[in-house]
Amino acid sequence: MRIRIHREGIKTLSAIGSGLLIINLAIYLGFGVDLLFYLVLGFSLFVLFFVSWFFRNPNRQIVSANDAVIAPADGTIISVDELYVGEFFEDYRTRVSIFMSGNNVHVNWIPLTGFVRYQQYNPGKHLLAKHPKSSDRNERSTVIIEDPKGNLLMMRQIAGLMARRVITYPRPGKSVKQGEELGFIKFGSRVDLFFPRGTKILVKPGDKTIGRVTKVAKWN
Repeated sequence: MRIRIHREGIKTLSAIGSGLLIINLAIYLGFGVDLLFYLVLGFSLFVLFFVSWFFRNPNRQIVSANDAVIAPADGTIISVDELYVGEFFEDYRTRVSIFMSGNNVHVNWIPLTGFVRYQQYNPGKHLLAKHPKSSDRNERSTVIIEDPKGNLLMMRQIAGLMARRVITYPRPGKSVKQGEELGFIKFGSRVDLFFPRGTKILVKPGDKTIGRVTKVAKWN
């Protein structure tokens, strides 16, 4: 099986691969080809496969949906609720939270066409990504996209318990298209979408999402 690696994983894989190569070479030179060598070699191959699987970048067809917001990530809907947003918006919004497990693709995509109105990175804690308060306490990057009709969508990339780096590509003022890459979150994370109250939400807790494919909401 051929795995297409995302560019964010190239350096990580190179560093891990180099370290494992040195360890395996040292064991070979010190002990020769024995049980220890095969155990370490097997573990090294498992680590390389796991990291490669985490950084996989599927060549997925974009589902065009001009009237809808598509899922920015693979994962599971863990909540659909309303809460007060104190960043950029000073009002209540409907939040849709997508949890990305270690087995999910961790590429994030643009959920609608428009331009980036706002982008802000905030350092923070590393609570479990499923924790309700991780949305505004964890390390995160907030992006607001305005579509041609003036609809404003807030999207938040949130680092989880193991994640230590949130990467966002587009900056304020940049035009973006639905399905383009938004960024990447390394090792376990969550993505929240914030809609104006009254927006028609098309998903519910427990639903699985496919990034660039699943329709999450439709504008009124």
